[in-house]
Amino acid sequence: MGHRRAQVLQAAIELLDEVGLDGLTMRLLASRLGVRASALYRHYPSKQALLDAMVAYLATPPADAAPPPGGAWDEQLRDVATGMREIMLAHRDGARLIASFHHPGGDAIATFHGLIAALAAGGVPSETAVLAVDTVLAYVNGFTVEEQARKIGADGWPREQRDRAFRDGLELILTGVRASAVSRN
Repeated sequence: MGHRRAQVLQAAIELLDEVGLDGLTMRLLASRLGVRASALYRHYPSKQALLDAMVAYLATPPADAAPPPGGAWDEQLRDVATGMREIMLAHRDGARLIASFHHPGGDAIATFHGLIAALAAGGVPSETAVLAVDTVLAYVNGFTVEEQARKIGADGWPREQRDRAFRDGLELILTGVRASAVSRN
């Protein structure tokens, strides 16, 4: 990634944290960077392209933080789900941003296919594996969108309780995947 492109991306993420997804405009970003809005389009041809780049950047863990491949499929799925939620919660409107992507990026696609392969290697039929990964990712997104819409904790729902509710819901899905895999084998 070019230096200037990386600066635009970092400024966009900082602006997201300040003004939220609805307040993030190309004009405001350009003003922040001291350039004309048209200059941003050299780096990102549209606002959606910028949002997609933000999602790809946020959803790509640093090399030293990526969970090692291998391990039980449910551990891998749990790790990815928990990691995604943490990324979303780390940024204002992070869940809405990640839900808005049009092109998820190579790393996200590789993670998706890696999870499906892990489930298949664990004895989950391929159709069930695809549905399971899709369902878990949708659960993470929906739970976290709702969590952020409530303004995190402002309604008396402490983080510890939210974390427990998230884990419990995730375990229900994983239990269903296990049961479905057993009944189809």
